[in-house]
Amino acid sequence: MSDLTHLDAAGQASMVDVGSKAETERTARAEGLVLMQPETLSMIMQGNAKKGDVLGVARVAGIMAAKKTHDLIPLCHPLLLTKVAVEIEADSALPGLRVSALARVSGKTGVEMEALTAASVACLTIYDMAKAVDRGMTITGVRLVEKTGGKSGDFRPRAD
Repeated sequence: MSDLTHLDAAGQASMVDVGSKAETERTARAEGLVLMQPETLSMIMQGNAKKGDVLGVARVAGIMAAKKTHDLIPLCHPLLLTKVAVEIEADSALPGLRVSALARVSGKTGVEMEALTAASVACLTIYDMAKAVDRGMTITGVRLVEKTGGKSGDFRPRAD
């Protein structure tokens, strides 16, 4: 348990003190997938969802979620994000939507949770806006794609 930074000496959950850390440029990218029926994907891409612009609303929801990560994840630090972007692309091979989120900060702690939160909430918003026609949609593959900056350096998952 000594490797877990969010536990104090007694094993209790604790917010990490980042006061002595150097401010550096930190970036994180995350992604998630929303799998759906081909007809649902077509409806979304044609802009025919009854709730409106699924992709636009999901993009804004992801950006808003990144800014609220510290309110949702108990031990996350509030960050002054310098950039949040959410991109959503159709992938007929899935079939479904591929959500990519970017978070950037110049600060003392990383932005992985902000990028993951943005991707997750964008996926949830897609589900919410299209569930009336496809309750069988699946949200999957939410993961950190890369992170840069900070004391621990860069991270990219190994290729399988």
